[in-house]
Formats: sequence, structure tokens, C-alpha cells
Amino acid sequence: MYNKKNELLRLEEETEPVISIISNDFDDGDCHINEKDLKEELPILPLRNTVIFPGTSMPIAIAREKSLKLIKAINRQKGKYVGLVCQKDADNEDPEMEDLYPMGVIGQIIRVIELPDDNNVTVIFQGKKRFLLTELTQTTPFLKGRHEIKETTPVAKNDTEYKALIDSIRDLMIHMLRMYGEPPKEFIQRLKSDVVPTVLVNYCCANLPVSGSEKQSLLEIDDDKERAYRLLMILNRETQMMEMKLNIQMKTREELNQQQKEYFLQQQIKTIQDELGGNPQQADLEEFKQRAAKKKWGKEVAQTFEKEMNKLERLHPQSPDYSTQYTYIETLLDLPWNEYTKDNFNLKNAQRVLDQDHFGLEKVKERIIEHLAVLKLKGDLKSPIICLYGPPGVGKTSLGKSIATALNRKYVRVSFGGLHDESEIRGHRRTYIGAMPGRIIQNILKAGSSNPVFVLDEVDKIGRDFKGDPSSALLEVLDPEQNSAFHDNYLNIDYDLSKVLFIATANNLSTIAQPLLDRMELIDVSGYILEEKVEIGRRHLIPKQLENHGLQKDVINIPKKTIEKIVENYTRESGVRELDKKLAKVMRKVARKVASEEDYKKTIDPDDLHEYLGAIEYSKDKYQGNDYAGVVTGLAWTSVGGEILYIETSLSRGKGKLTLTGNLGEVMKESAVLASEYLHSHAQYLSIDERIFDNWNIHVHVPEGAIPKDGPSAGITMVTAIASALTQRRVKPNLAMTGEITLRGRVLPVGGIREKILAAKRAGIKEIILCKENKKDIEEINPLYLKGLTFHYVDDIRQVLDIALLKEKVKHPQDLTIKEEKNEKGN
Repeated sequence: MYNKKNELLRLEEETEPVISIISNDFDDGDCHINEKDLKEELPILPLRNTVIFPGTSMPIAIAREKSLKLIKAINRQKGKYVGLVCQKDADNEDPEMEDLYPMGVIGQIIRVIELPDDNNVTVIFQGKKRFLLTELTQTTPFLKGRHEIKETTPVAKNDTEYKALIDSIRDLMIHMLRMYGEPPKEFIQRLKSDVVPTVLVNYCCANLPVSGSEKQSLLEIDDDKERAYRLLMILNRETQMMEMKLNIQMKTREELNQQQKEYFLQQQIKTIQDELGGNPQQADLEEFKQRAAKKKWGKEVAQTFEKEMNKLERLHPQSPDYSTQYTYIETLLDLPWNEYTKDNFNLKNAQRVLDQDHFGLEKVKERIIEHLAVLKLKGDLKSPIICLYGPPGVGKTSLGKSIATALNRKYVRVSFGGLHDESEIRGHRRTYIGAMPGRIIQNILKAGSSNPVFVLDEVDKIGRDFKGDPSSALLEVLDPEQNSAFHDNYLNIDYDLSKVLFIATANNLSTIAQPLLDRMELIDVSGYILEEKVEIGRRHLIPKQLENHGLQKDVINIPKKTIEKIVENYTRESGVRELDKKLAKVMRKVARKVASEEDYKKTIDPDDLHEYLGAIEYSKDKYQGNDYAGVVTGLAWTSVGGEILYIETSLSRGKGKLTLTGNLGEVMKESAVLASEYLHSHAQYLSIDERIFDNWNIHVHVPEGAIPKDGPSAGITMVTAIASALTQRRVKPNLAMTGEITLRGRVLPVGGIREKILAAKRAGIKEIILCKENKKDIEEINPLYLKGLTFHYVDDIRQVLDIALLKEKVKHPQDLTIKEEKNEKGN
């Protein structure tokens, strides 16, 4: 409010108020304007955080180019009237009509002071009358506008209440001036003199230690008495606030004196240490404080840092706790509090990066592009928690790195395979020796930003023991509603993980806790088909292996047919890891020939693979025909993709015993029992003599007995195989099937349809029987992969038998005739 150096200069850029002057010309309250000198359009001078009232004078420093042009032009005119208007935003260098308060004061230039060593010009203005700025008519070279004079409502001369109000304002103003410091006597005398009440009110309004907007509200009050009441209320409020501040200062002065004493002693110790050879610990502490000043952390973290720094300063460097405290503060400073990398919202670029690094995986790519699109439109979005599950080697982990590249984010990965300690997730409390943050915070430190792509690898392989359950600790990390305040035991401060894009990977969902599954968005990353593996090998694996083995692109050519044979005869997997190893083996042999300068065939044909990879390791599944009764082709899903599965049934004389072989699981055994019982109860439909079930043993076998097999999807295959054996009818050629059955004969849907269909196509199957409800799975498969296949959709086992069993019998059918008991005795 009051500057002890009596500086009356008021800069436009300043925000602190100065005391304005009551001019002698206004002692009588006359704010007369010569209307001949006042034109219809008035030059407008915008002011920053400054409001001039009628009856007061104030120096203003002019610095803006437009303002200087205005003063130069007006200074030559008679009257020298200017419209003084406060602008709403002090930082606006070129205000328009909407940036100015409509109410201002017409000011007259009293004096212009030009300093020789300064480009600024100081002008002393006298406030005359209030006016309303109706419109701006000129913006260059300076502002001009139309105006309306606004008169105030005067107070009656005999109003004693108003007189008491003015006395209260005068006393409070003097009291406030003295609280800011002892003001010059001339100011006090001026206030105590017989000044016109309205001028005194305006003077006090101009010198209030309040914001420009609050002064503007005082200026806009039309009634003089109402303005005086409003002024008195503000003076009371500011006086009380000032008295409270003084009381607080008095109470804290003794404490400050003690702190100054401690500071003085610490400075003496520091000086002694510097004389003895310097204090490196102090240099570290100063560096910590400098780094802390640049951090974007919240109030709570700042308070924790100050408290921990005070502890560190009190500790002796030789103390065991010093290094622990030092490490903790260093961790706080290294964490990227509220520091984020800027996402790349170019959707086409993101799609291109994802397609470039990975072939297929359309569902995952689509989900990432959708997230990026929503983030681009909304600007702020909690990141999804995605779980990619599927067989090994299909690119789940490497996909995270591609997503980070597409989004222009940092990439970190943590493997949870074999993790069994909860502290690995939440960190250790600092009471333990060797305590450290959990893996989540450690990788955030490694990333250097608070919104990386964070891959949680192998979440299905987390263990649990007496040390806790890490999967339960992950519930907080992977819950978008909770991870905005993730609590690490080491930090003991909440950290915001809501902007982190978590991508979990798993091979088997059955080992993941259900609450954890509920928090994740599951995306099935199924195995690659033959055509996709060939493309991945050609586009990604071969160029990578060429680079890894130091070979040029033109030294070797591996056609698609050769890659296809490697996939079919040398690998058996859902992913492409084994394919990568086989291609690496080929490249090693090529590298040896190139390094030895031997002649070699640059194009490797399928027949040349024996030289590079040895004998064929796996034979391709092929359809084996329908010459035998009781042999039906089924479709199975395994961890390495889809396969065709043969169900073989044979009959032998006996007492109706059902034998199952082939290393079958419980579910598959139950399917065989269901199939036998169904045919027994519906024997008439197939014209089967019911006595067969009491006089012939049924043996069901699934080849490759060393391999465990289980699941319900072979249900309709077993029914068809047993029915074919009991009727000795041929099975339709080039036919395969998959589906679960019930005791009533209903056909239920099964999973793994995509892999099963592609396995059938590779084996030369032409027709496939499926449950009607699996039709939706067929529609999701690329039509290119379905070419040459015919699908039969059923919902009852009778439909399966009608389609699968031909009317003709096999060659050399087995005689299943039941002879009469009396004839047997006669023989």
C-alpha cells in the first residue's frame, strides 16, 4: 500500500499499488470538464492493475508502443483528455474491447516527464469523471472509442449518517497507513484536512491494498453513499487481516530468533568444515534442494521431502542411517512426478508401426488404435489394463514394445515368472536393511516418465507362499479406480499409475486369480496359421537373421514354399520361436559357406532342406480315407495349434464291456461313455440290434497314446465312430467334426475353432461338422482361409449321423449277427 521510499512512479507492468495524490484542484469536489475540448471519440489508454478515481492524481509509466503514440498525439491537443480504462488481464499486450472493463475515468494529462536514459515516459493524470466505454472505433495507431459520461448520485448535505461514515473511513485509513509503516506527515494532514467527502472516498478507494477487479467494482457503484459503505467494509476486512498478520509475527518472532541462532551456528560449523578441506555432504544436500525446486510433485510429496531433508541434515555422515536416508531422498528425486511423454496421436502412423512389427494380431492392434483415438478426442483417459493370453511364441511380449513405439511412449517390462514375495510388488518398508521400492516403482524410475507402456510378463506364473500373495498385491496396480494412488511401502507416499498403459501377458488363464482377471481386458492372441507363419518368416525373421549373422540380402533366397516346408516338417508350435531357430540354423550354414568362399546354391528349395536342417522331424497330418468302419476324423486344439485327431473303434465278442485307451483325460472318457449310452438308447434309429451291446465289447482308441488328451470337443466324433462300427457303414470321405454332446443328444459349441479349421484344411479335409452356435466363430475367420471348405451346422446328434454315415457298408464288413441261444446249444 505505502512505499517508504516515497516513490510515486506507477509502472504499467507493476501490480503493487502506490499512494495516489489528492490534487488541490479537487478540494471543493469540482471535477469540471471543458466540453469543448472533449470530442465524441475519446482516446483510450489501457492500464494494468490500476484504477484511477475522480478527484485523484496518479503517475503512470508508459511503455507500450500504442500507448506512447497516444501520449505523443494527445500532448499536442488542447484539453489533453484521455479515457483511462483498466484491462481485465494484465498480461494482455494488445487488448480489444472485450478485454477492457466498460467503466473508466476521463483523465487529464497534467505533466509528461521524459527521462533521457530511459525509453519509458511518465505521465501524471488527474481523474475527472466516470464514463462508460460503449465501443472501440479505432485500434491503430492507438485505441479510440465512443463514451457516455456517468454521473453519481450525490448525498444530501445534512446527512449526519454519511458524515459519521466519512469520519470512520478517515480514521481507519490513517490506522492502516500506520500499520504499514510511519507515513509522511503531509499525507496524514491531507487526510485530516477538510476535504470534500466524495474526493476522500475516491482517494481511499484508489489506495486500497486489494486487487484491480475489486477496485473496479467500487468505481462502478453509482451511489456515493453506497460506495462509502462498501469502502468501509473493505477497510475493516483489510485492517483485521493486517492485525492478524502482526499478531502472528509477534508470536513467531521468538521462534524465528531461535531458528536464526541455530542457522548462525550451522553456518559457523560449515565455515570451519570449509576451512578444514570442504564439505562434500553439504554440496550433495544443496544439489538435492536445487533438484527439488524443479520437480512437479504435489504438496504432500514436497512436505515429505522437506521433512526427510531435515532428518538428513541432522544426521552425521558416518551414521548408519545416513546412507539409508540419502538413498530414499535420491529415489524421491529420481521419480518422474507428473512428468509425461507426449503421445503421438497419428492413428495412421500407429497402425503402420504395429503392422510393420507384427503380422496378424488384428484384435490387439484394433484395441490399441481405439484407445489412441479416444485419447485424441478426449485429451485425458485412464489407460486400459489389457491382458494378452495365448500360446508361447506368438509375440505377446514383443507386441508391448511395438505399442510403445506407436504411441511414442517409454517401454518397460517386468517378468513375474516364479515371483512369490508380495514385497516385490509393493516394496519393503524402510525399517529393513537393504529396503528398496517394489518392481513397479523401480521400472517407473527406469522409464523416466509416469505414462510408459508397462508389460507385466507371465502373470499366470506368479506363485504364493508364506511371504504373501503377489497376485493380490497386483489388484491395486491393475485397478483403474485405485492405481491413481498406488502405495509403495518403501516410498510411503501415493504414486499415480493411472496414466500407465499396463499390458499383461499369460499362457493359461486358469492359474490367474479371478479378482485379477476381472480387472483386466482379456484379448485372445491365438496361434498363427501356416500362411501367417510363412509371412512372418519372410517379412521379419529372415531379415533379422540375415542381420544377426552378418549376411547381405542377396547372398541367400528362401522362397515361400521352402518356408512352408520348414513350418510343416521341422516345427510344431503355435508361435514362431522354433521357426526362428530353424532359420538361424540355415543362416549359420550359409554364413560358413560364405566365409569359406565355397560355391553354394543361393536359392534354397524345399528339397535342399535336408542338407541344412537334417531329416524331417514332424510329418504332416493327412486324411487317411474311409475304408474302415469305426474310424472318424476329429478336430482338436493343442498348445501348439490345431490338429486332426482320429477316433478308432473296434468290436469283439464279449459281455458288452467299454474299453478306452490312448491316454485320455476324465472329460474325454465321459464323452465316450455318453456316446455309447446314447447309441444304446437310440439303437432303433440306426437299426442296431440292442443285443449287440450285451454280446460285443466296444474298444475306443485315440492314437498317439503317449500324448495326454482331454476335453469335450470329441463328443460327436466318438458317437459317429461307435455308430459306424456298430452299423459297419462307411463314413463320408474327407469329413471332420468337432462338438460336445449331451445325454439327450444335443450338440454343444466348443472353442479353438480357428485353429481346428486351419488344421483340417492342411490335412485335406473338405467338409466339417460344427455346432450351430460356432457359426459366429467361422464368420470371424478370414474368408481366404475358408476357401474349399464346406460347413454343416447341427444342433442334434441325429443330424451328425445323417450327414456323416453313408448308406453303403465298408468292404468286408464284420458279421455282428446274434445267434439264437437254442441253436447254439444244438450245435
